[in-house]
Amino acid sequence: MSSDDLERRYRRLLALYPWEHRRVYEDEMLAVLLAGARPGQRRPAPGDVLNVVGAGLRARLRVGARGFTEPTWAEAAAVTGLLVGLLLLALSAASLLDQLIRNPSLPPGYGPSGPDLVDWLRVAGWAGVCVAVLVGWRWLAAGLAWAGVLGWGALVAPQSSDNPTYVVDTLPQFALAVVAAAALTVPTPRRRLLALLGVRRLVALLLAPAAAVTLLEVNRVTSPAFDPVDGATYQVFYGIEASSELVLWLYVAGLVAAALAMLVALATLHPGVRRRIVVMLLPVAALALVIDSALAGWATSTMHMGHTIPLVPAQWAMLVLVPAVTFLAGALLVRRREETLRMVAIGRAADRAQPAD
Repeated sequence: MSSDDLERRYRRLLALYPWEHRRVYEDEMLAVLLAGARPGQRRPAPGDVLNVVGAGLRARLRVGARGFTEPTWAEAAAVTGLLVGLLLLALSAASLLDQLIRNPSLPPGYGPSGPDLVDWLRVAGWAGVCVAVLVGWRWLAAGLAWAGVLGWGALVAPQSSDNPTYVVDTLPQFALAVVAAAALTVPTPRRRLLALLGVRRLVALLLAPAAAVTLLEVNRVTSPAFDPVDGATYQVFYGIEASSELVLWLYVAGLVAAALAMLVALATLHPGVRRRIVVMLLPVAALALVIDSALAGWATSTMHMGHTIPLVPAQWAMLVLVPAVTFLAGALLVRRREETLRMVAIGRAADRAQPAD
């Protein structure tokens, strides 16, 4: 094999280093590796492979860690912490109201047994998180969010052997709690969140979840009453019930408007912040997708078999690894995208700086 082929193989190994490092040191490192090669050597020596791979991965980790210290990550974390806190507060409030208010469409004798202490604590805890974020007490907000994560671990996780279906169903909310706690732990200037969002975005983020919960609860308490003799006419759309199609679509339109208000508020943020918010939320979406697709057969079998079907270790590993891999892949794609945009901007600036012929 020619020395040119050996050089190409070494260059492939050196590609493990970040491009900033290769731009400065690649030729020097390649010269050292080739100088240490034996006459007639066909491929990189195992020791060289281990050294280059280890050093390249360490360099990439250092660069990646520096990337997470950028101000845009801190700003995105602050917005994500508030956004997820509001979503979890809305979910907790909806669950509490479901326990407090009886659904008229249920037969007599069927209805909620009433909220317990945990239901009240969830609402109080996430309300405390949101208030602490808005006031600027970041450490209090982070502490309350981590308390919610630990509470899930204490109350729900022990049921993984006896009631795995319930545990798996609550995993997306648990993932949201982890995202909120981790995002709120990131250091952020005290008033940066309010300055970043502005009044209109903040109002949209605060009112949209409250409006959605209000619409769902109004729909629930105004559902057609149960009539064992004549029955009742229902129009149903993903759990939303109404006596007429027009009323049904009015409810749907209200929920869509609330969702769009939140999306518009986030879409008008700085592109760098917006991308990072998506990266932080993608693991939750990936986890929900895995549960709804890869574990759909398991959930159906567990429901109809009459006994618990435990998840195998590979399935638990999938539930843990998919969100982590999704986040890392998203962070890498954002980094590459912004690096490409930066290089394009440098090239355009250089073209404009060149004198015309």
